[in-house]
Amino acid sequence: MKNLQYFFINFLFILSLSSQENKLSDGPFNQLIIRGATLINGNGSPPIGPVDIVIENNIIKLISSVGYPGIAILENSRPKLKENGREINAEGMYILPGFIDMHGHIGGTSQGAEPDYVFKLWLAHGITTVREPSGRGIDYSLDLKNKSLKNEIIAPRLIIYSGFGSDFKKEISTPELAREWVRFNAKKGADGIKFFGSEPDIMIAALDENNLLGLGSAMHHAQLSVAKWNVLNSARAGLKSMEHWYGLPEALFEDKTVQNYPYDYNYSNEQHRFEEAGKLWQQAAKPNSDHWNNVMNELISLDFTLDPTFNIYEASRDLQRARRAEWHEEYTLPSLWEFYQPSRISHGSYWHYWGTEQEVAWKENFNLWMNFVNEYKNRGGRVTAGSDSGFIFQLYGFAFIRELELLREAGFHPIEVIMAATLNGAEALGMENEIGSIEIGKKADMLIVEENPLENLKVLYGTGAIKLNTNNEVVRVGGVKYTIKDGIVYDSKLLLEDVKKMVQKSKDELNYEIYQPGEKKDLVKKGNKNID
Repeated sequence: MKNLQYFFINFLFILSLSSQENKLSDGPFNQLIIRGATLINGNGSPPIGPVDIVIENNIIKLISSVGYPGIAILENSRPKLKENGREINAEGMYILPGFIDMHGHIGGTSQGAEPDYVFKLWLAHGITTVREPSGRGIDYSLDLKNKSLKNEIIAPRLIIYSGFGSDFKKEISTPELAREWVRFNAKKGADGIKFFGSEPDIMIAALDENNLLGLGSAMHHAQLSVAKWNVLNSARAGLKSMEHWYGLPEALFEDKTVQNYPYDYNYSNEQHRFEEAGKLWQQAAKPNSDHWNNVMNELISLDFTLDPTFNIYEASRDLQRARRAEWHEEYTLPSLWEFYQPSRISHGSYWHYWGTEQEVAWKENFNLWMNFVNEYKNRGGRVTAGSDSGFIFQLYGFAFIRELELLREAGFHPIEVIMAATLNGAEALGMENEIGSIEIGKKADMLIVEENPLENLKVLYGTGAIKLNTNNEVVRVGGVKYTIKDGIVYDSKLLLEDVKKMVQKSKDELNYEIYQPGEKKDLVKKGNKNID
């Protein structure tokens, strides 16, 4: 009876997809066996292989060592394929747990990026779970979450954190109203809250009520509120995780309570905001000083999670690199490219006059910030991987892989990088018994890549890595081959091809070519119609 039910679920899933999307995905299956891969797990263990992994109805049932490197596998020692079972020959390949992006926005109207575009870029890069820290509204995000759970759309698993106060018809001006909104948010079905800042009594009440209900919490400590409420205040009040790094240098101040704002500073001026933010870590306590150590140790004792999102600030230290990334030409939508350009309106488009002095300051900012994050990890603190794509020249999926490279730059061993991207995220979400590592009893969330990502994380990019082969030919290698989410196998390279078609279609309709700031704008016109 159970097999019959599963057959009909699978049948309905297939019917719900377009003929094109049928080529992008397959499954779920009563039984799926992945054969002969090297396993890089998310739990800190070294690679092991070859292994066969048996999945039944989306649950990992067996992980079997089937031989030794360089030795032919004895077929009679392998798990047997059942009737109607499916298998993937992954010999010579590497299998990892599905990645967890802890800071992923599902596109945006200002960027012109719709969910189907974003979801396919995420899945194409092995991202099977995404925590959305606020978006276009609770109902919009929860609808997508539920469709993903039912496999009605091609999408990662979505964990929805509503922006504090969103969709509420009352202004949250008292602790009682804060508690009321938290209950409202929970009743809606949200998984947690994304805070930006508020009065201390309101923050305390909201966090207390949220923790009583067992929901998650994250915070971008906005400068408008951080003088009264920094990261240490948040952690003491029960906040579970911080986004980016705002509020952390302020907790490390020794001789001030606010950053050293210039007298002509205006928070609404994006260049002012980001330029001065690049000087914040230099105003904090020195690494390994008493205050620096005390703040770090207290945060660790409170089981507080850091989600640094290094990549979203990388353009601040090297603008040319970010805007010249090789994937923009084929995978970045015209509307998204327009959103990135210097603007006094668009969030994060702060290139009013960005130059050497700003980049040098931000490079020092990164050094100090990475020092703290790496040491936090070394002392047992939890660090996760998040991308915050759709801003500042960072593209969905690609930016997550860049985040892994930046964790490596911060000092993480590649195995620690994979932990940050998988099991650490699962633990932060309270889902470590379901996802985050490849273990018997967990869900079938994983990715398969033909090259070793521990040797070179660049092989995880959809564009792959450049390599000179033994025939003295320059080739592209890597790119995730398959992403498996909830037991459904997605062809990652076909997902990228689909995205490429979306982008080309938009370019054709607009007669559009990617341009660099200051070049002629008539490239973005079609007749008398300008792009929005």
